[in-house]
Amino acid sequence: MRLVTALFLGLIFGAGITFGGMINPAKVLNFFDIAGTWDPSLALVMGAALVVTGLGYHFVLRRPAPVFEAEFHLPQKRSPDPALIGGAVLFGIGWGIAGFCPGGAIPALGLGEGKAFLFIASMLAGIWATKLLRRG
Repeated sequence: MRLVTALFLGLIFGAGITFGGMINPAKVLNFFDIAGTWDPSLALVMGAALVVTGLGYHFVLRRPAPVFEAEFHLPQKRSPDPALIGGAVLFGIGWGIAGFCPGGAIPALGLGEGKAFLFIASMLAGIWATKLLRRG
């Protein structure tokens, strides 16, 4: 049941990302082009996502435990550290260059978007490199 639920929720997320236009790199890049062809529509998508997430946390965290786990696994740190800041900066730079974030690139794979395959390969290489650096 856990896997079916994850698949169902992933499909809903992918449909929302697709419907919101976040799998289209041109639309994403236009969102970042404030001085040029700025398209503010993605701000509405992100704002709606924040509202849904906020409401979700409000109701879910009132439960004694998640449905498929014994306890909630929430971050214990309350302040950002250099790794978090560096990762956020790299994420933003990559999003601005490629026009993809992981949430938008994965549904774009299903549409055969060639740039999405390159983005996902680069993202996996970055994850692998990070793991290597953290070990050493």
